[in-house]
Amino acid sequence: MSERKVVISKGSRKTAAARCYLTEGKGRVYFNGIPLELYPIEMVRLKIMEPLILAKDVWIRIDARIEAFGGGIMGQAEAARMALARAMVKFAESKEVEKIFKDYDRTMLVGDHRRTESEKWMRYGARRWRQKSYR
Repeated sequence: MSERKVVISKGSRKTAAARCYLTEGKGRVYFNGIPLELYPIEMVRLKIMEPLILAKDVWIRIDARIEAFGGGIMGQAEAARMALARAMVKFAESKEVEKIFKDYDRTMLVGDHRRTESEKWMRYGARRWRQKSYR
């Protein structure tokens, strides 16, 4: 009995996180249980498909199941994109796929550390202060 190659990776963006399970297959990709081609929000679909389009030779050999949770719609999409790109790099085991992703957009493989700044005491936001009518 031959063993199938399985790669598990994770990605995160703000408070959203995603896990990607990659196996050898025929190019099927599922996002939260829905086939990616049928996902109703087009911007999310296109964002997740970026690594698939860039590394088409890897895409036709894999099946991916992506589960995203937390955050908002676009945060989940970017977390899923990162998880999928990292899994594809691990699956392909080639530096050229990693170079393609890094040249296109570094956040596909490397996380973005930026977070929202907390609101301060007696202010309307993180930096905004009350206006003065004099001076």
